[in-house]
Amino acid sequence: MTIEFKRNLAVLRDMVTVEEAEGLLEWLQKKPTAKVDLGACVHLHAANLQVLMAAKPVIQVWPADAALRLWLESALTI
Repeated sequence: MTIEFKRNLAVLRDMVTVEEAEGLLEWLQKKPTAKVDLGACVHLHAANLQVLMAAKPVIQVWPADAALRLWLESALTI
């Protein structure tokens, strides 16, 4: 599993695929104050990006990969 749901933190690792978008959405809807850790994420399917854009969680850790970080920061810090 590339998403680990902790008490109030979702940790996204490796390649987060389209199959995980629905679970991420449901979890974020139940946890409106949740934070997201993208530090170990190397690929994020656009469906998951849309979930993050809609839910607007606090991003606790941005991806280590500079290109992915730039892409996500530009989409999520509007």
